Amino acid sequence: MGNIHALHAAWLGRAAGCLLGKPVEKLPLHGIRAIGRATANWPLHTWFTATGLPTDLATTYPWNRRSAPTSLAENIDGMPEDDDLNYPLLGLLLLQRHGRAFTTAQVAQLWLDELPAGRTFTAERIAYRNLLDGIEPPHTATHRNPFREWIGATIRADVHGWTNPGDPAAAAEQAHRDAVLTHTANGVYGAMFTAAAISLAATGAYDVHECLNGGLAVIPPRSRLAEAVRLGIHLAHQEGDFDTVVDHLHTTLGGYHWVHSVPNAALLAAALTHADGDFSGSICRAVSGGWDTDSNGATAGSLAGLLAGHPDALPARWTAPLKNRLATTVADFDGTGFDTLAELTAQLTPPHIPQEVRSA
Repeated sequence: MGNIHALHAAWLGRAAGCLLGKPVEKLPLHGIRAIGRATANWPLHTWFTATGLPTDLATTYPWNRRSAPTSLAENIDGMPEDDDLNYPLLGLLLLQRHGRAFTTAQVAQLWLDELPAGRTFTAERIAYRNLLDGIEPPHTATHRNPFREWIGATIRADVHGWTNPGDPAAAAEQAHRDAVLTHTANGVYGAMFTAAAISLAATGAYDVHECLNGGLAVIPPRSRLAEAVRLGIHLAHQEGDFDTVVDHLHTTLGGYHWVHSVPNAALLAAALTHADGDFSGSICRAVSGGWDTDSNGATAGSLAGLLAGHPDALPARWTAPLKNRLATTVADFDGTGFDTLAELTAQLTPPHIPQEVRSA
């Protein structure tokens, strides 16, 4: 079995980071900064709040309509449903039912059986529709799918990393089999990079910088995603002020859609590097950089939670409001505790056997 305490911290970290980013999803970077500054929360260090926010700012930069009722500091009551948590739950079901040798077709069938179509977005929704039209994977990823290099496959990668501690190649290969249902090229590389980095973090034997290097080692080095990740890491090492790092990234990569995998992978790598593995610093930096705030917060929280190694190592201000309760429409998981999810994940995870890891 895997390290249940580290996995518990990873699930909690994923939830907390996601929840932190939810109310400002879709807001422009300058809006996120203005809200943070107006509520004495910049540099970002705790949940967003509407308390004390000037009316003109609230009107100019409205909270995410779906998320504000459940994700502002004054409203949090357990972890609300989010696709960033639904997909890890589906990942658990996938491995429970089919084991590590699952096929992409089995991922597709699992979605049709257990994932409500209305809970899918962008590339996943297109692939789901393609499945209903009788199109089979991997053509589901390419048929009339303009979102196929976006971030959706990346948010499905954590389970593949969690359940392959110390084996980044196996983690990346599993993530690839999952990702090609919906994504191509950089959309797939984002998932592979994330799964590999998380697999190293799951051992407790590597620091955050080694984890990110291990993630880079499993993707094509000349891909746009690898170049963006290297840029994020480089800037984070060069600049003491994280807002300056973010400004550089937005200048260089701002031509991409805000949900594209390339800029978000760069921001994630920059946030994790700059925070040097610190949990609060990782999720706050990831969210404070804009773009896909809840997804980046979630992935940063998962990896940094693993590095923390134990739920008690995460600050209570992030974990207590979650109330050990997750809302979801996936299968029978609604109301499940993060401790239970950690147990289920650990049951699917072999013990870590130390081995030499190649870096990029």
